Amino acid sequence: MDVCPTGASFKRADGIVLVDKHTCIGCRYCVMACPYKARSFVHENLAGQNPAVPRGKGTVEGCTLCVHKIDRGDGNTACAEACKAAGHEAIVFGDLNDPQSAVSKRLRELPSRALRGDLRLNTGVRYAGV
Repeated sequence: MDVCPTGASFKRADGIVLVDKHTCIGCRYCVMACPYKARSFVHENLAGQNPAVPRGKGTVEGCTLCVHKIDRGDGNTACAEACKAAGHEAIVFGDLNDPQSAVSKRLRELPSRALRGDLRLNTGVRYAGV
């Protein structure tokens, strides 16, 4: 986020990092600086988009953790829902600050770690078995 010259890359109060498509100039500094290699540049015009999650040619994007679903109170991401619907529970989403949440309970059961923990960014994403 710090390398973005326009402030298009920002962190919300809940910790979710997003890119403002209206402010992004497509310089790709954030793509190069991302320690997780989780940003990509949109090279082509896109059709048939979800209006809740617009994407645009000439901008940078990354996972939004389904912020549109979180903001309307769904409480889960599309990937976690699809994983569970397929009979798996490899992806669990929730509030790490709530000790009674499903994700907090799961993390007490399994050893987990954050990717690039050496950077001490204290991200809210944890991985088990990595």
